[in-house]
Amino acid sequence: MTRSAQRQGSPQPGSGQPGPEPGLHGSELGLHRVAEPAGVLPQAAWRLDPSPAIWPDETRVRVDRLNLDAASFRQLREAAGGDPAAIRAAVLEIIASRGKMHNPVTGSGGMLTGVVEETGPRSPLGLRPGDRIATLVSLSLTPLALTGGLAGWDGRSEQVPCDGHAILFGRSMAAVLPDDLPVPLALAVLDVCGAPALTRRVVAAAALARQAGGRPGPVVTYRVVTDLADREPGGAGPVVAILGAAGKSGSLSAAAARRAGARHVIGVVPDEREAAVLRGTRLADQIVVADARDPVAVLAAITGAGGPADVTVVCVDVPGCEGGAILSTARGGTVIFFSMATSFTAAALGAEGLAADVTMLIGNGYVPGHAALALDLIRSEPGVRALFESRLVQRQEPAASREAPEGPEPAEGPEPAEGREGGDGTG
Repeated sequence: MTRSAQRQGSPQPGSGQPGPEPGLHGSELGLHRVAEPAGVLPQAAWRLDPSPAIWPDETRVRVDRLNLDAASFRQLREAAGGDPAAIRAAVLEIIASRGKMHNPVTGSGGMLTGVVEETGPRSPLGLRPGDRIATLVSLSLTPLALTGGLAGWDGRSEQVPCDGHAILFGRSMAAVLPDDLPVPLALAVLDVCGAPALTRRVVAAAALARQAGGRPGPVVTYRVVTDLADREPGGAGPVVAILGAAGKSGSLSAAAARRAGARHVIGVVPDEREAAVLRGTRLADQIVVADARDPVAVLAAITGAGGPADVTVVCVDVPGCEGGAILSTARGGTVIFFSMATSFTAAALGAEGLAADVTMLIGNGYVPGHAALALDLIRSEPGVRALFESRLVQRQEPAASREAPEGPEPAEGPEPAEGREGGDGTG
């Protein structure tokens, strides 16, 4: 379809023009919704067209809740000095000006829940009007318009009650919400479902490599000599370290690592309070306290707890965690960065400067079967569910009644990431 046909069929926000002409259909990638600049994908666009009239391969959702990713909510909270009214105003301004919830500072968004209102005849998503769903793609690429001024949101939590509509493309992803889980809990789980799925894949591969005898080759990593081949071959699985293990994606990743064959799971948390939370879940064999931004401290903590790790998973939502993760990973091992706060430059140049022969993966939030796996973990792992439910209760309490936030502020130490884009799940 030509650009002129796209422009004729796709009304501009607030233009009052009719929807797409009969016989036309949009790009499954959502290119026809890009308002500016031309020629980019929806995620990279500055502004999307959130007009409610759908194209034949689109789906419109009546939105009732947003889940802002951790990095974005932290930035908004800090920029507003913690003022809930200012946070609400900032979110509304972003959505109104960009046609999507795409934080221009962090580059991230989150996800949403709602009820399917209308599906186009060519939509491949398999959704039906009336389905209650959660999107599994980032708000940073989802056309969105809100009404009501977020009057039902107190501005103190990542979960944002709202009213409005969103548009899903042919290549979008969504999951019908399960009947056996409360909506806030299901949303929190689905927001980070990519992390445990990717962790399971990588840990399972490492376990197979160990059964085959590991990988040859010496290594010198910050005066620690080790390699996967140095581990005793046989049935024992890999060592897995998780930075931010008491957070949502961290706890799910720990459970997934265990199921995938990890023989030793090390949980890294920022303070003793988080250590106590994680200890109660029994998800980690060893729990250590260290600032994830302090590479020497992280190396010492993980090494002392049974490392270095064959697989290291980073689930914290602040910058500067690359060096410690790289240092703490054995040669031939893998580091998974599941955070939008990750710097590609810091990771790539840091690994080069340390002569660290490790594979580094950026978790993109999608692995086939990720939603089903995460929901299964929350149902079958009592420790994971208890941790999630305690987090949700904390976020529902008035700020003045809390003893402390979920994690210390950046000046004190990183908190566990909550949301793929923030470090813990869908962006």
